[in-house]
Amino acid sequence: MSNMPFSFDVYKEMIRNIQATGKYCDYADVLSDENSDSPFIVLRHDVEFSPERALEMQKIGNAFDFKSSYFFQISNNTYNAFSKKNADIIKEIHANGNYIGLHYHMCEKTDLGEMAADIKRQTSIMSEMLGINIDRFSVHRPSKMVLKNGIKVDNLIDTYSTNFFSFAENATADTVLDVKYTSDSMFRWDYGFPDEKMLNTYPKMQILLHPDYWTHTGHDNLNNFRTLLEENRADRLNDYDSECKQFREVRDALT
Repeated sequence: MSNMPFSFDVYKEMIRNIQATGKYCDYADVLSDENSDSPFIVLRHDVEFSPERALEMQKIGNAFDFKSSYFFQISNNTYNAFSKKNADIIKEIHANGNYIGLHYHMCEKTDLGEMAADIKRQTSIMSEMLGINIDRFSVHRPSKMVLKNGIKVDNLIDTYSTNFFSFAENATADTVLDVKYTSDSMFRWDYGFPDEKMLNTYPKMQILLHPDYWTHTGHDNLNNFRTLLEENRADRLNDYDSECKQFREVRDALT
């Protein structure tokens, strides 16, 4: 399944299969469940490059009445979560019943206490700037230390806490864990593709998707980044055009 196309049709089928299990819920539901042994499937979207693609995936989910968590960075060179365009996208995703969280970039920090304080600060900023209660975070490219220990922050849900994630050295797709984790990270499914069989095999699961990889047609890694660059170029041209009147004098020469 490592070569599955990252198309919206595949995503739709995944949603249908997840819903059919009857186990899908939100992270907060898992924590509030009186029976900690109850089965669950939680799913999140970590947004690295394209809030626009996150919105497209949300629209698909909305058609299935499928709500999930979308995590955005606020220390990212690729997009500004607080620009009007991106803030409007995030607010629309939230208004449609989805959860918004911080996708935390460690920025080479190694101290868990320092990271916890930074996460608390960033979620507070994010809440104030967007007018949305931010009650959860996911870590971008977490270190082994973070995966093993999690990051404890009062009143915030850590998607890598032991409630949702089981750490194991050198885990593979066949490693038996209390919580099955699978992800499309690096444009492949190293821990197995979440098909109907997998979804029904494991009682507890967390699925991580990156909207930046998913499109209507589905691409391989090369062509996906090619289209992302094209989309970003078009955005930058429009940004320059809206901000600088003199840009209009040279836009045609640049395109």
